Parts: sequence; C-alpha cells; structure tokens
Amino acid sequence: MSPRRSGEGHVRMPDAEFEELLARAAQEGARRALADVGLDGEEAAMDVRDLRALLDCIRFVRRTAVQTTVHLVTTGIILALLAGIALKLKIFGPGG
Repeated sequence: MSPRRSGEGHVRMPDAEFEELLARAAQEGARRALADVGLDGEEAAMDVRDLRALLDCIRFVRRTAVQTTVHLVTTGIILALLAGIALKLKIFGPGG
C-alpha cells in the first residue's frame, strides 16, 4: 500500500504511524551515535559508569586542589603576619 499524497506532493500518514516511524528513527540514531563514540555492546553500561566515576574523581581532585591552595595561601599570610609581629616586638633580639 503506497502512502496517500496531497495535491502538493506531500505524503500523509496516520499520527500513530508517524510517531512509530519517528521513535524508530530516534532509536537508530541513538544507537549509531553511541557506536560512533565506542559505547556500544555489552559493556557499554559499565563504560558509562566508569566514565561517571572518573568525572567524579576529577571533580574531587579539583575541589581538593582549590582547598589546598586556599589553605597554603592562608597559612603563608598568617606566618608573614606573625613574622612581622615578632620583628616589630623584637622577640628575636635587637634588629633593624
């Protein structure tokens, strides 16, 4: 059975048939996209879990690096202030 055509050459089909065709096309497109990036096959779910775990680790390392940097800068500033106070109060003997 050939699809009905309107007077302008457009193909007409029932909504349910169109929805089914659209769903199949989307599913096939998703399969091809996953295959293109190497995420097809039986181990695809495990690969995605591993990628998510890797991203979580990267986020944790980035957050830890920022916290460490802030701690180092804060400690440096406090040590500089203490050294300045010690020199000002001449705790380490007579100085300049």
